[in-house]
Amino acid sequence: MTNPLRCIIVDDDEIDRLTTVALVKQYPVIQVTGVYDHPGKAMQAMVQDPPDIAFLDVDMPGMSGLELRRQLSGIPACVFITSYPEYAVESFELAAIDFIVKPLRADRFAMTMERLQQYMTLRQKAQLLDHTLGGDTIFIKEGTAQVKLSLHEIIYLEALKDYTRIVTSNNKHCVLTSLGNLLQEPGFQNFLRVHKSFAVQKQWVERIGSQDILVKGTSLPVGRAYKENLAQLK
Repeated sequence: MTNPLRCIIVDDDEIDRLTTVALVKQYPVIQVTGVYDHPGKAMQAMVQDPPDIAFLDVDMPGMSGLELRRQLSGIPACVFITSYPEYAVESFELAAIDFIVKPLRADRFAMTMERLQQYMTLRQKAQLLDHTLGGDTIFIKEGTAQVKLSLHEIIYLEALKDYTRIVTSNNKHCVLTSLGNLLQEPGFQNFLRVHKSFAVQKQWVERIGSQDILVKGTSLPVGRAYKENLAQLK
């Protein structure tokens, strides 16, 4: 990433707000462009000048951080910071990059920053799905070059908002299309969706649990709405 990512911080608790600011400022890749103690003020600012990232408290007067995210879903990345872990599921349904339970710790925040930078780098360098050949091969654009990839090499697919990460044993690619749209492409209909954010190929599944599955050494969550699909993996 060549230019700093612009972020805003919204939290009605002054100590938590200042703590978040101090942690973010340790990372030169991110520039704090706004700090707000009320979601209404943040809403107006983000509409006028949308940031790249929003750090949002969940429980705030007037409007929750979850509702603020719904109103401003076009902002690329969002991290929720809250004292209430029960909001985690709902936050990830709103395409949150991460969900941090207070009190804030530098080591936990470092994990969030790593995820943010990985996501934003993928977003900025997003390769586009070009086409399929014979229902078994796709070409993925990487700059001016094209990478030929066999569909049988793909272990799983991961949704990243408007993008989909394609994971193989040796590499990860990112295409500018949603997971749902990609699964409708010829050749991808053999992938089975096990979670809102994940789809797998049966051949790579090593273990099936009630809450997760193991796919070539990687544990992936199983969504409640997709548990019936697990029968097709056996």
